[in-house]
Amino acid sequence: MNSLLLNSNPNFLSIQFNKTSSFQRKNDWNTTRISAKVDELGLLQSDILLQRNPTISTSYRNPQIPKPNQIVLEAQARVCTGPTQTKPLNEEQAYNVLNTILKSVSGEMEEEEEVSKAQLGAFFAAMTIRASSFPESTQWSEGEKKAMSSMWPLLVKALPPDVIFIADPWGSIMGKSNSIGAQYYGNGTGEIRLVRALREVLQGGHLGCEDVKGVLRDILPLEEGNLGVRDSLLSAFLIGQRMNRETDSELEAYCLAFDDELGSTPVADVKSLTHYGEPYDGNTRYFRSTLFVAAVRACYGESCLLHGVEWMPPKGGITEEQMLDFMGATTHLKPLQAKKLLEDEDVGFAYLSQREARPSLFSLATLRDHIKKRPPLATTEKIQQLVRASGREAILAGFYHEGYEDPLLMLMRKRGVHSGLVIKGEEGALSMTTRERPLLASKGLPVNYCSGFRASNHPSASELNGVSHESFSLEVNAKDFGFETSDTPRTDRSVTRNIKLGLAALHGEKGPAYDRIVLNAGMVDHLLGCDGAEDIQTALDRARAAIDSGKALSKIMNYIKISHRV
Repeated sequence: MNSLLLNSNPNFLSIQFNKTSSFQRKNDWNTTRISAKVDELGLLQSDILLQRNPTISTSYRNPQIPKPNQIVLEAQARVCTGPTQTKPLNEEQAYNVLNTILKSVSGEMEEEEEVSKAQLGAFFAAMTIRASSFPESTQWSEGEKKAMSSMWPLLVKALPPDVIFIADPWGSIMGKSNSIGAQYYGNGTGEIRLVRALREVLQGGHLGCEDVKGVLRDILPLEEGNLGVRDSLLSAFLIGQRMNRETDSELEAYCLAFDDELGSTPVADVKSLTHYGEPYDGNTRYFRSTLFVAAVRACYGESCLLHGVEWMPPKGGITEEQMLDFMGATTHLKPLQAKKLLEDEDVGFAYLSQREARPSLFSLATLRDHIKKRPPLATTEKIQQLVRASGREAILAGFYHEGYEDPLLMLMRKRGVHSGLVIKGEEGALSMTTRERPLLASKGLPVNYCSGFRASNHPSASELNGVSHESFSLEVNAKDFGFETSDTPRTDRSVTRNIKLGLAALHGEKGPAYDRIVLNAGMVDHLLGCDGAEDIQTALDRARAAIDSGKALSKIMNYIKISHRV
């Protein structure tokens, strides 16, 4: 049982944990004893006796999940990407990959080194799409052609029919007529529908919204021990749609397909609710501030709902779930329980794990570990409304790759929210930074670029769902608002380092972490058109007051306690 002990000295807080983390509970690992202290310097860890190191984000990967073959995974990183980003393999690399696959499917490898079915599906889907529809510069290299021509007669004898279908769906890519792929249809209703959709995807084509929804609903959730649909086919579908650059209709399907999975969405009785869509795979380098920003904004009635997972590839970085779990909060809330926390005046924010709120989508986590690149879900899972509000609603989402800002805003409009905002933060996360932009900026949109829409009475505003909206885009320069230029604090996958920085800032310790939290709370209030934030400096001062008064720190402490009661 977790215990929270508050010292009578207001400048010293101590938290003692005796708890079993979520992965340990699921896998019957030994109970972990964690003693930690929070004072003006943050959280200091001591006396940890573990089978894993919970302070490092990479240790949260479930060790029971088989690891992908590294040789093929490196090839996937090069070829399982877009029409302009793909890096063709040279002859030596291609031969190495194909030989590895042949040895694996022929049973000549140790089990822990085998190439998984998901890897086979992703790799060969990429090769097929490149051959079918990519521009000449990212189609097969001469080395790939030579290696495939030499190895295919051996591979076709060893590969299962589903993988042969993915590699040569029409019996024509390899230069020799082969009817296996052309005659493959799959087994069972869901798989037959998936194969039919894959024939379109593998030639660079696109599907309608209802087609994608139908495929997803037929095959998800994936159930352990139940084949249902082959990993190779599903991974080929997911990576194929990403490589083809999803249409708005396809993204809408991934976003909305499972809204009713757990029944009707709970409605929290709050005047304002912001949904935070951080990248689920976390931060690997820089301070992740959203949890602490949420506590600040909750102090003045801007309720915040965070959602994510404990660990997710490809980055496997620090997530809000890791931080909350380490600090002793429960991370197994259902949407109805999150609703209660949002309505609780002592808390005002909540976190929901995809594991509890969208189990169908969470069932893909293991598969995602083996396809290497981000699937369409990496975009759409950020635009969720796991709890609704009786008052106004807004959605925030972080992005990195230029071209996804407009699709993200489109999905927010589909949700019918009053305001929407996308932010190009560091590592594609939500947080804007106070560091100075380099004089020689790299191509593309700069860090701190924001684009969005908000409710407005301006004459030029357009109407959406009965509400007038104005659109905007800008680059936020923290110096313009009185912030000193500073580098973003590095955490380098350390969960405790991230917690320490955040709690020290909420305890009033001035510095880069404090400034980052204030900037992101106040600027988001202003850009979303929140009450009392019409003037940026007023919004920033309100965020500072929430921290300096101790209210924001109390919100975090209250969450740890009350999350267990609900």
